[in-house]
Formats: sequence, C-alpha cells, structure tokens
Amino acid sequence: MTGEAGERTPARAHGLWLWMVAVGLAVVAADQLSKLWAVSALTDRAPITVIPGLIDFRLLYNPGAAFSIGRDSTWVFAVAAASIVTGILYYGRRLGSPAWALGLGLALGGAASHLLDRLFRDPGFAHGHVVDFIDYKGFFVGNVADIFLVGAAGLLMVLSVRGVQFDGSRETGAADPSSHPGPA
Repeated sequence: MTGEAGERTPARAHGLWLWMVAVGLAVVAADQLSKLWAVSALTDRAPITVIPGLIDFRLLYNPGAAFSIGRDSTWVFAVAAASIVTGILYYGRRLGSPAWALGLGLALGGAASHLLDRLFRDPGFAHGHVVDFIDYKGFFVGNVADIFLVGAAGLLMVLSVRGVQFDGSRETGAADPSSHPGPA
C-alpha cells in the first residue's frame, strides 16, 4: 500500500474513520440542541406553523420507533441503537470511501442521538422517550436526527446502486451509465 490517490491505506482508513466520527458528533450536537430548544420552547404550547399545510412544530415524547411502532418495547430500540452505533464504529475502521464515511457518519450521529434519548430521558434508563417535534402535518412527527438518518439511507443506497464499495473501489458493471457501452 503506497498511499496513492484513492488507494486504501491504514492512515487513510483512520482519517476517514475520524471524519465519520466528526460527522456523527456534529449530527448529535445538532439534534440534541434542537431537542433542547423544542423542549424549552414547545412545552405546554400549541403547535407552531412553520410551513402552512406542510410542517408544524409540536412537542411529542415517542416511546416507540417511527410512527410510534413498538411503544411497549422501548428497551429493544435502545439495544438496537447501541448495536448500530457499535457496528458503525467497528466496521468504519475499514473505510476507504469518503462518501461512505459521510453516509455512515450521518447514520452514526442519528442512531447515537436516539440512543442518548433512550438512555437518559424520562421515564428512565433504556426506557427513555425520543423527543420529536417536527410534525409533517399528521403523517408523522420526527426530529433532526430522523432527517439525517433518512439522508444517510438515501446516500448509502445511491452509493450501492452506483457500485461505490465501502473500501472505495468501484464494482464493475454497476448502474453507472458511463460503464455501459452505447448501442451496437
């Protein structure tokens, strides 16, 4: 491993891991600060219209997952979030792609922030409720971490479809228009 551009080296993998962790920490900070604001500004208050007909701010404490699924299994979501955070941190040590580092960093931050809610918010350790406050007009109520998690999922799907591998290499014959010959 000579360290040429695009080649995976231990130093490059470590640098990408640090970038992934930095992105994750930025997501945690953004999400937790927005939740701090939501709790202080929206407690015992009527919803605030942000974009009429589309988005309101309304404070909810969600014991379940998306759409409040699994309301009685909060501890399961705490274990799942801890597993996801641990898995990303462990496997992220092998990163060779800056785009994958970004996507995994976004996912890491979203999962870590939800884990913090599950561990340290009421009603108690590993049973805490996630603070949700962005109301998509009755479709669901989410938070900033959810936005980053959806963005991460979208980015990682695009990378997979385009054949960009975790290690930074490209899969041959992937859905990249430039890799297919024109009409014969």
